[in-house]
Amino acid sequence: MAELLKGMKRTHMCGSLRKENEGESVTLMGWVQKRRNLGSLIFIDIRDVCGIAQVVFDEAVSKEAFDKAGKIRGEFVIAVSGKVHIREAINEKMDTGDIEVYAEEIKILSEAEIPPIHINDEDDAGERLRLKYRYLDLRKPKMQKNLIMRNKVTKSARDFLNGEAFTEVETPMLTKPTPEGARDYLVPSRVNPGNFYALPQSPQIFKQLLMVSGMDRYFQIARCFRDEDLRADRQPEFTQIDIEMSFVEEDDVISINEKLIRHIFNEVMGVEVKIPFPRMPFVEAMERFGSDKPDIRFGFELKNMNEALKDTEFNVFRSVVENGGAVKGINVKGYADKFSKKGISKLEKHVKTYGAKGLAWIKLENGEILSPILKFLKDGELKAITELFELEENDLILIVADEQKVVYDALGSLRVHVAKKLDMLDENKYEFLWVTEFPLLEYDEENERYVAMHHPFTSPVDEDIDLLDKDPGKVRAKAYDIVLNGVELGGGSIRIHDSKLQKKMFEALGFSDEESERKFGFLMNAFKYGTPPHGGLAYGLDRMVMLMTFSESIREVIAFPKTQNATCLMTEAPAAADEKQLEELSISLALD
Repeated sequence: MAELLKGMKRTHMCGSLRKENEGESVTLMGWVQKRRNLGSLIFIDIRDVCGIAQVVFDEAVSKEAFDKAGKIRGEFVIAVSGKVHIREAINEKMDTGDIEVYAEEIKILSEAEIPPIHINDEDDAGERLRLKYRYLDLRKPKMQKNLIMRNKVTKSARDFLNGEAFTEVETPMLTKPTPEGARDYLVPSRVNPGNFYALPQSPQIFKQLLMVSGMDRYFQIARCFRDEDLRADRQPEFTQIDIEMSFVEEDDVISINEKLIRHIFNEVMGVEVKIPFPRMPFVEAMERFGSDKPDIRFGFELKNMNEALKDTEFNVFRSVVENGGAVKGINVKGYADKFSKKGISKLEKHVKTYGAKGLAWIKLENGEILSPILKFLKDGELKAITELFELEENDLILIVADEQKVVYDALGSLRVHVAKKLDMLDENKYEFLWVTEFPLLEYDEENERYVAMHHPFTSPVDEDIDLLDKDPGKVRAKAYDIVLNGVELGGGSIRIHDSKLQKKMFEALGFSDEESERKFGFLMNAFKYGTPPHGGLAYGLDRMVMLMTFSESIREVIAFPKTQNATCLMTEAPAAADEKQLEELSISLALD
């Protein structure tokens, strides 16, 4: 039977006791981690969010407490009062390993059934079981540390931004459906039947309106929602550290954000981050690394072989070059002996998942060049290739020939895949990078029109504005992404603040005047009344904390995440609404 506290007051957190507390009378409250009955003594480890302390129940100290301790099982919630003693056998694996508490009084606050998962960091329960019993999973020290780290990051960001004259402003959660980007989550309006709100994909328009309003520097820890296919680093609802500034250019936004990152990593992790971060144009990032979020902790950079193979008679390469494709490769320098033919076959399977038709290879082993494609290459071509890749003993060249996008995707992923296999990715090394000058637009083959690569409010590079009418695909954007170890931490841009240029942008996207007015009329009207040049950036808070805690998925740093099917196994959301609710919302369902 659970007992009330009856005047017992917690004096210390379980993990806070040290040898300096010797002789003090303390009261601890928490969950029973483990119980060991040695006959004349019972040892109980009691756990809270701060850590674990060992409590000793000795019949000679308190028979009543000793008897109650014999009835306790794991995950019971208890309150214990007693005196702190120095342990005879120090446990160096525990922060509280110098001390133990000799119990004088105990109260059972809540009994517990045997949990379906083990409450320890070594538990190997499957993710579905962990998510179903998330409230138990969150009792694990690792998971609690992740959430505490998340709190420290948001506090650190708030402290820095407040110190830099930013004002935190909340923007609406019920907004107007948007035509661009991912699908919206729609919310039906009961008082306006047939009309819908959308949950915000980002606070983009509202933070621009705050700049029009003269707020000058805004930030928000913003909840965002996107109805899109999920991955390990995607969730239907997620959190951004959202920032916007007036009277700025790209360098101003980048500079303040480098200082913010330096502050967060130093304060939260004790990591010294050197600024400024290197910058790399989008085109260069793709050419060298096959990715717009390259991991620059290691080499294996892409090399373009088209020039070396311009006159080749090897049909596989010749047809790709003639059709405007690319032949590129990477040199796994000094590691050829780590990859047998069987190992290379596994690498070929990897690139095929990205649409590549195959993987060619050349290696230098014991002074001899080996490759299944040697017989198809002329001496001059082989010489050009070996010089291009600076081929040396124990080097392995891996080659993909295909459409440009396939080559980038395949080799961009392969270089990281190989680096992982070779254990070259140092988690304690933080390589930040700005990727800049993204294309403003990209062509959507399905809808046969250009779409915004970031969003329709991103400003084009000044010297490219005339290309909006002539060649929209060549227009560069005043956009910048911040990348850490191959993961995009955030992205932003300088915004369009001129209504004429914004109208031209909408035209490039194929919007009619009527469509632009219907969807964004309120923003265009605001621009008529004096708009400062402005720009900003938004960080994925979940991704940032994922990297800082060395987690493999953002689900490890979100208290109650969804599955990859956007469902909650614990609450069983989403769920059907009852007929009365649907009737009030003027909704009828059209289901097969």
